[in-house]
Amino acid sequence: MATDPTVKGTMTSPLLSRRNILLGGFGIAATATVAACTTPAPGKAGMPSRTFGAPAPLSPSPSQRLVEKTLVAKPVSLDLGGRTVSTWAYDGTLPGPLVRATAGDFLRVSLDNQLPADTTIHWHGIRLRNAADGVPGLTQDPISSGTKYVYEFTAPDPGTYFFHPHVGVQLDRGLYAPMIIDDPNEAGDYDAEWIVVLDDWIDGTGTTPDDVLKKLIADGGPASSGGMGGMDHGSMGGMDHGSMGGMSMGTPPWGDAGDVTYPFFLINGKPPTDPDVLTAKPGQRIRLRVINAASDTIFTVTLGGHRLTITHSDGHAVEPTEVGAFYIGMGERYDAIVTLGDGVFPLVARPFGKTSGGQAIAVVRTGSGSAPAVDAAPAELSGQVLIGSQLRPAESAKLPDRAPDATVDLALQGSMKPYQWGMNGAKFGENEPLTVKAGQRLRINATNQTMMTHPLHLHGHTFALPSGLRKDTVLMAPMQSFAIDLDADNAGDWMIHCHNIYHAEAGMMIALEYAT
Repeated sequence: MATDPTVKGTMTSPLLSRRNILLGGFGIAATATVAACTTPAPGKAGMPSRTFGAPAPLSPSPSQRLVEKTLVAKPVSLDLGGRTVSTWAYDGTLPGPLVRATAGDFLRVSLDNQLPADTTIHWHGIRLRNAADGVPGLTQDPISSGTKYVYEFTAPDPGTYFFHPHVGVQLDRGLYAPMIIDDPNEAGDYDAEWIVVLDDWIDGTGTTPDDVLKKLIADGGPASSGGMGGMDHGSMGGMDHGSMGGMSMGTPPWGDAGDVTYPFFLINGKPPTDPDVLTAKPGQRIRLRVINAASDTIFTVTLGGHRLTITHSDGHAVEPTEVGAFYIGMGERYDAIVTLGDGVFPLVARPFGKTSGGQAIAVVRTGSGSAPAVDAAPAELSGQVLIGSQLRPAESAKLPDRAPDATVDLALQGSMKPYQWGMNGAKFGENEPLTVKAGQRLRINATNQTMMTHPLHLHGHTFALPSGLRKDTVLMAPMQSFAIDLDADNAGDWMIHCHNIYHAEAGMMIALEYAT
């Protein structure tokens, strides 16, 4: 079989036949069909043909502040540490421009699509109205090349968010940007705020994300260096590993955590050879807002020589927890407070389970000293590393106590060879949507039946883990189960999917529909 430097090596599994029997048509479907398994578009196989037209225009209420912005999505050339790459980005920058508002504000954001392809914007983590969620074929028509589209919505919850397309693997280009919704009631007990956006980068380095996906499918996909890959263990689906199997915070839990070999890892659009430099004074308290905009990479994050106090997960307050380092999965966001020492320090985001491409690094400078080496290895990386799902919620962030009115099961399934991923026995477009009635408390019993880690993301809602921790994206380790509860208070058709973009595009998505 031909090899490609962007796709990790392939191996077969002795349990392949068991997986295929379990998944039936999904497990043995021809790999050629997976290429069509993108976010739904009108007329796509397995999906009803739906068109939406332009959404009805809205106006802010008299009490709402209006926040307006225009974004231009277009092809650009970017300099990554002396290497020029061709990609797509918002307003020609990486990351794209910050969108900032205050909870309760009315946002009106116009997207001018100057790309040679359809696109949309998904406002990741925002509990917004369904028509503005940015999923083509489910909430809107795709935005055609050369046209404009206006997103209007109220941002109800403060927190750290970001936005990106929901078409194909466009996320793995430069189309992402931070979004901050401020809390009008927050004291702001810090001296400065730094937004830290993490990414894995391959576009314009001799291949594109679309080429990578095609290669994964054509080659049947890779398996992990540990030999387990994405092998499906459906026969173990009832095993509850919600407590991480008793592992401590320092135990790497993620198994095989990614499929793609990246040549660069970035912080704020910059590689280690040309790092972002964050300056402050010794003793200052800094709020870090860390966003993982990567498509295929879990990072371990630390600031060398410092302890971080985690204060928020996916925008929701947690009991302040001091850590030396923490894991962050694709689509997750964590806020932390740190009091800075005197000197020059490495802010490191080390890719989990990846040996090529180095790491992402930024420089924190409060005094004199040489910049850290690109391969700096702070001691904190060798200590305990926080698994975010083990955080405890602040009382203010908990859902009201209530028994579930309805329960549904959600199985994450798939294989690396052939490269197929799905939920509840089929790829997206062929699986049955989950349903809920407005006003219900819904419990989703989610089980990862594979030996890969998947960041599970829910649109339009937040959910509570059994501990009460509020999130919209959670890392699910191999064979792990979570009972997640949500309040059905935002009617519409919504997406649930793996936030590894390659898994999602190979079918690991399912719809959540409100029943009438």
